[in-house]
Amino acid sequence: MAPNGSVTAVRTPVLVVVQQRGGGDEGGGRDRSERRGTPSQIPGAASRTTAVTPLTATDASHNRPAAPPPSVTARQGPSVASPPVVTAPQGPSVALPPTVTARQGPAVAPPAPMAAPQNPAVTPPESGSAHRAQASNDPLAAWRGLLPSTRIRLVARAAPPLSPTDHVAAVLRVTDDAPPDKIGAPSTLQRLAGSLRTGLREATDGLPPDARALLPGLVVGDTSRVPPDLDDAFRATDLTHLLAVSGSNLTIVLALLIGPPHLATRAERRGLAPRLRLSLRGTAVVGGVLALAFVVVCRPDPSVLRAAACGLITLLAIGTGRRRALLPALAAAVLLLVLYDPWLARSYGFLLSVLATGALLLLAPRWSAALQRRRVPPRLAEVIAAAAAAQAVCAPVVAVLAARVGLVAVPCNLLAELAVAPATVLGFAALAAAPLALPVARVLAWCAGWPTEWIAGVARTGAALPGAEFGWPGGWAGGLVLAAATVTLVTVGRRVLRRPWLCALCALAVILAVCRPAPFTRVLTGWPPPGWRAVVCDVGQGDGLVLAAGDGTALVVDTGPEPRAIDRCLTDLGIRRIPLLVLTHFHADHVDGLPGALRGRTVGAIETTTLQDPPGQAQFVRNTAAAARIPLVRAAPGERRHLGPLTWEVLWPPAPPALPGPDGPNDASVTLLVRTGGLTLLLLGDLEPPAQQALLSAHPELAAVDVLKVAHHGSAYQDPPLIRRLAPRLALISCGADNPYGHPAPRTIEALRAQGARVLRTDTDGSIAVLGTPARLSATVTDGRRAEAGLLSGRRRGSRRAAGRRSGVPPPRRPPPRRLTAGRRRPAGSAGRRTARACTSA
Repeated sequence: MAPNGSVTAVRTPVLVVVQQRGGGDEGGGRDRSERRGTPSQIPGAASRTTAVTPLTATDASHNRPAAPPPSVTARQGPSVASPPVVTAPQGPSVALPPTVTARQGPAVAPPAPMAAPQNPAVTPPESGSAHRAQASNDPLAAWRGLLPSTRIRLVARAAPPLSPTDHVAAVLRVTDDAPPDKIGAPSTLQRLAGSLRTGLREATDGLPPDARALLPGLVVGDTSRVPPDLDDAFRATDLTHLLAVSGSNLTIVLALLIGPPHLATRAERRGLAPRLRLSLRGTAVVGGVLALAFVVVCRPDPSVLRAAACGLITLLAIGTGRRRALLPALAAAVLLLVLYDPWLARSYGFLLSVLATGALLLLAPRWSAALQRRRVPPRLAEVIAAAAAAQAVCAPVVAVLAARVGLVAVPCNLLAELAVAPATVLGFAALAAAPLALPVARVLAWCAGWPTEWIAGVARTGAALPGAEFGWPGGWAGGLVLAAATVTLVTVGRRVLRRPWLCALCALAVILAVCRPAPFTRVLTGWPPPGWRAVVCDVGQGDGLVLAAGDGTALVVDTGPEPRAIDRCLTDLGIRRIPLLVLTHFHADHVDGLPGALRGRTVGAIETTTLQDPPGQAQFVRNTAAAARIPLVRAAPGERRHLGPLTWEVLWPPAPPALPGPDGPNDASVTLLVRTGGLTLLLLGDLEPPAQQALLSAHPELAAVDVLKVAHHGSAYQDPPLIRRLAPRLALISCGADNPYGHPAPRTIEALRAQGARVLRTDTDGSIAVLGTPARLSATVTDGRRAEAGLLSGRRRGSRRAAGRRSGVPPPRRPPPRRLTAGRRRPAGSAGRRTARACTSA
C-alpha cells in the first residue's frame, strides 16, 4: 500500500490476486467511492481481479533473498483510475517477513504521499498525448499509467490487513517514491485494449461535460470522469447499471451481428451475419470473439463476466443448432463463474446482475403479457415490465447496502432506455474508429453525445425531485421487509389494475410523493413552519444555513458536504431564487454541496472568503460558478447589504495580508452579523479561538445577539470571552450524527447553557427553523417540536435560572433527546467526497 493508505497487496502460498475498484482507465481519474471518501454502496459491483504469480520474500534480518525473485505477471486488471487496491483470496495463514521484494502487476499505486485531492468533477485527469506528457514527469501518473500484464519490480513492507473481515492476507506498503521499475511490457492484447480505451477518451474530449463523462462509462465502464454530483444522480435514480458495463451492452453488440435472438437460428435471421454469408457456426465463432474482446476491453467486472458467460452459452446453442434455453444458460453461467472464482459468491455486484437477469427471464414476460391484455402497446408493455421486474428483485439488495428505496427508478429507466442503444452503438463505433481515424471517431462520439446528454438529463432531473428516494432500514432485516412488501404490493397490484379509478388514484399518490409540492408537504408535515426567518439545514457533518428574504427568495450561507442534502432542504423551503450565496470558507463540508444549491434555482452571485485555501476546493467553486455563469465576489470587512427584510454586515475576515495563520481556512471564515424581523443573528463559520479573539478585538462594539450559529460545529475550541459577550438566547450547532470528531463538545454546550442559551443541534434535532420576534423567540425542528428560547417581554435574560422562571420553560440541563427526522441520519464525513480537506479538529 502506498504511504497514503490507498493501496494494498495480498499474498497467499500459491496465488496473489490483484484487485482495483473503479471503472477508470490508465491515466484516468479515481474511483467514485474513493473520491467521495466513502465505501461504495455496492461492494464488489465495480471490482476487477488480476491473478499473478506468488511473491518472493526477502529475509529482512540478513538482507538476502529467500529465493530468486520470480516475475509477477498481471493476467487481467482494471483501469488505473485511482491508486489501486490489491487483494487476494484468503488462504492458509502465512508468516510474511517485514520486507518483500517482488515483481508485481499493474495494481500497485504510486508510493509517494498524495496531496489534497482535487475535485475530479472539475479538473478531470487528462488523456491522450497530454496525459502521456504529464506521466513522463509525474511518478503518480506513471503508476496509474500501467497496463494489465505489465511486469514491474518493487520493494514493499508487509503490514497487517486493513480489515479482518476482508479476504486479505497481508498488506504491502510501497516504500520507494520513484516511478515503477518496468521489467516487462504488457501483452499485445492489453496494449490494444489500452489504445482503444485511450482513443475513446480522446474522441470524447470535445463533448459537453456530461457527455464527456458518461460516454466512456456507457461503452467500456470507464467512470473516471464522472463527477460526484452526476454519480449521485445515477445512484438516486437507480441508473448505475448503465455505468457498470453489463449484459445490455453485450446484447446490443451481439444484436448487430445476429439480429433478433429469436430469429438467430432461422432462415429469416437478420443482422450482419447473413449479409456476410456466415454460417451458424461461423456466426457463433465471430460472436464468441466479440464476447471475449468485450471482456478484455471492458475489464472483468462481475456483471461483465456474467454477461459474457451467458452470451457464450447462447452462442454455443446457436452454433450447434440447439434450442436456446435462456434460464439454464444463466444457471450454467453462474455455476461456472462461481467455480472459477468463488469470491464472486460474495460480490453484491454479481448478485445484482444475476437477479436482474433472472427477473428479465422469469417475471418480465408474464408482466408484459398481463399489461398487453389490458390494452398496453406490446413494445411499451415489454419495456415497462422489464424495468419493473428488475427493480422489484434488486430493490431489497440495494436496501441492504444503501438503506434507501427509490421511487423514480422505473420511469427514469424507461426514459433512459430510449437513448441507451444509440449511445452504445455509436460509442462502440467511436471506440473502434479511434485508433484508425481519430477525426472519424470524434464525429461518431459527437453523434453519441446527444443521446448520452439525454441520459444524464434524465438522471439529474429524476434525482432533483424531492421524493426521488426515501430512507429504509438497512441490513438484511430491512431487505427482507422490503422483499415482503414488494410481494404484497405485486399481489395487490393485480387487483388494482382491474379498476382504472384505483390506478389513477395510485398514480396521483405516487406523483405527490415524488414531487412533494410545498403546500402539500406543509399541510402533512408542518414543515417549514409559517413565518420562519432562518433555517439551519440538516446536511450532515457540515454547514448549510438559509435566511428568508421573501417569497421563494433567500440568502444561503454554506452548502454542506453533499449536493442532495442542501438541494432537498432548499426544495422543502420552497427556495427558487438566491440573490447571494455566501461560502464562508473552502473546506469540503461547506462547499461540496454547491451544485445542489444551484440546481434549478436562479443565483445572482457567490461570495467567498479572501483566502483561496484549500486550492482544490477553491478551484471547484470557481469552475462550478463558471459553468453556471454565476459571478464570484470576495467578501470585504465592513461590507453591508440588504435583501428584503434582511440586512447584514461582514465582520470577518480582515483584508489580506492580515489573515490569521495556523488554522488558515477556518480562521478566514466569512463572519456575518444578520438582522431580520428585529432579531440579531451572528454566523461564526468555523472560526478558531485565535480568530474569535481577533474578531472581538476588531469589533469591541459587538453586543449580545439573539441567535448564534456556533463556530466549527460546536467543537471544544471556543473563546469564552466571546461567548460571554454574545450571551445568545438560542445557540444553533450544525453537525453530523455519530461524527468522529466529537462535535459538539460537551464543554461547549455547557458554556453556552451557562449563559442562558437554549442549544439545538442538527444531529439530534434535524433541520432547525428560527421563528418569532425579539419578544418571543422560538425554534421548530423537523419533527414539529417547538422550543421556546426567549422572554415574553423581549428583555435579554440575565441568567439561565431567571430565563426559565420568566418564560415558563425550565432551563435544559442535558442535550435535547434524539429524534428521528425526515430522511436518514448520515454519519459524519459520509457525504463529503474530500473528507481529508474538511475541518477535523475536535
